[in-house]
Amino acid sequence: MPTASYATRRGELETYFDRTAAKAWERLTSDAPVSGIRATVRAGRDAMRAKLLSWLPPDLRGKRVLDAGCGTGALAVEAARRGAEVVAVDISPTLIALAQDRAAGHHGTGSVSFHVGDMLDPAFGQFDHVVGMDCLIHYKPADVQRALAGLSARTQRSILFTFAPRSAFLMAFLTVGRLVPRGDRSPAIVPVAEATLRRLVTGDPAMAGWHPVRTHRVASGFYTSQALELVRR
Repeated sequence: MPTASYATRRGELETYFDRTAAKAWERLTSDAPVSGIRATVRAGRDAMRAKLLSWLPPDLRGKRVLDAGCGTGALAVEAARRGAEVVAVDISPTLIALAQDRAAGHHGTGSVSFHVGDMLDPAFGQFDHVVGMDCLIHYKPADVQRALAGLSARTQRSILFTFAPRSAFLMAFLTVGRLVPRGDRSPAIVPVAEATLRRLVTGDPAMAGWHPVRTHRVASGFYTSQALELVRR
């Protein structure tokens, strides 16, 4: 069951991605020229997406995949090209509409269904694999734990997700950023140590049988994110 803090932050993210930053994200996720700062973010996101996709089986025929926080749908389309039935969910109607336009006719032998909603909604059913790229980085560790536990109850094989790795550099960067008032700033990310996440996962009875396996960090200019793979054994 989502907590009040999860619901509050989810509302902030919906406002930001669907209204404040929709045009910026449309440009960032396209091939259009962007500034040097945004170019590093684009390169970092591309590298992280490629890494997460490399952790999925090359043949996904007959498999059901949840792309949680799918944004403009790039990862969902690539998974569908491997034959997966992909359920792609995002809180932003604007980004989902853009994803549908971009995905039309480009998903190969698989399929993609796009939905506006909550990635934790059990109505989306059961999955073989769940991928959540940069969709949990704005939430407190306790909310991340509950989200993963909820997803694990409906997932058979693996959960791949990213988090903002806690470091002295990132904490200093965030502190400076908070001192500069800007109306278009996204809701703050919440850095967390990998050891903390591992402890939360392995210590949660609701996630018995799930184990952290691979991890990978991408640092590209103004983009820093770390992926963690959870596998059911």
